[in-house]
Amino acid sequence: MCQGKRFTHLWIDTDCFFPIYSVHPSQNPFERDCLSSFQHPGLNHFPNNSPGVERMETLIITKKDIEAVLTPSVAIKAVQKAFRAQGSGQVDMPAKSYLYFKKGDLRSMPAYVHGQGVNMAGIKSVNVHPDNRRQGLPSVMAVITLTDPKNGFPLAIMDGTYLTSIRTGAAGGLAAKLLSRKNAQVAGFVGCGVQARTQLSCLMEVRNLKYIKVWQRSRKSSSARHFCEWARETYHLETLISPEIDEVTTDVGILVTATPSCKPLVNHVSPGTHINAFGADAKGKQEISPRILKQGKIIVDDWTQASHSGEINVPLSKRQIFKKHIYGELGEIAAGKKRGRTSEEEITLFDSTGLAIQDVACAFYVYKELKGGAGVKRVTLF
Repeated sequence: MCQGKRFTHLWIDTDCFFPIYSVHPSQNPFERDCLSSFQHPGLNHFPNNSPGVERMETLIITKKDIEAVLTPSVAIKAVQKAFRAQGSGQVDMPAKSYLYFKKGDLRSMPAYVHGQGVNMAGIKSVNVHPDNRRQGLPSVMAVITLTDPKNGFPLAIMDGTYLTSIRTGAAGGLAAKLLSRKNAQVAGFVGCGVQARTQLSCLMEVRNLKYIKVWQRSRKSSSARHFCEWARETYHLETLISPEIDEVTTDVGILVTATPSCKPLVNHVSPGTHINAFGADAKGKQEISPRILKQGKIIVDDWTQASHSGEINVPLSKRQIFKKHIYGELGEIAAGKKRGRTSEEEITLFDSTGLAIQDVACAFYVYKELKGGAGVKRVTLF
């Protein structure tokens, strides 16, 4: 309980001098003088309370606003800065925290990037509810708050759903740029939802793909057909749909996996394949056979997150692989501290769990582009 000294109508916390309780303005001259000289230290951080100082506003940035400026090529550049900063020790990123519900979960992802031309902090709140489509809602929804590290002021509150999708695709594009064969022209897709589209869009920025192969898990599903129609219309690619997963995962330069599977789906790949493994983002999920992991060069986005919830989490817990099997983090390669692909025949795998530094770097770019323009909503929160 706070210890306070009581004036006629005001309680003041003597530890921090914060006004605890007031009934109405004091009419006593002594009390009025005391109150006029009172100033709580926390109020100094809010310019809105200082005469003559311009009121600070927070931008409210929508998906439509973000789509206009955060293209695949721009997102890859922003994410590359994030990973270079990570590899150079220029980020602070506490572990992702999970709040579990009966039908999904809520994740909190804070980060501070202070390098590679970025000086910004933020936190993303993102859910994963796989059955949301039955209610007409996205399975993944997110909100990002961008925070000025100098004073903690919330510079922007923005949609994180599209941003999450494009920054995830951008990480795949960056991984392919650093780890796949430069002459890769064929890509395979296991999982063909929203993330498959952003993956393909970002892959097209770094490799000259001509042909994609797509796994059709169920003949009743139309997702593979819709994905291939979109790929043909958007990028004029040749496409193949197959119910045989081995046909899709072999004889490709790049393989993308993006399913919620909790058991290995991919059991065979060809020498020289680069795998972007994106489906495992929570404990118990996995898509790739541990045998392939042992054969390949494993690169994670972050050891702590990947060991807890990435593609490697299940085989690590079962002692099928060990930390010694992990080559390094993508940030180390992006920063030039470790080599990427070293031969045409090696199998490389990028285990992506999705990092808060990717969100902050992309949100920082969006904020810079939109803060001086018209048409973006602004609110005064304090």
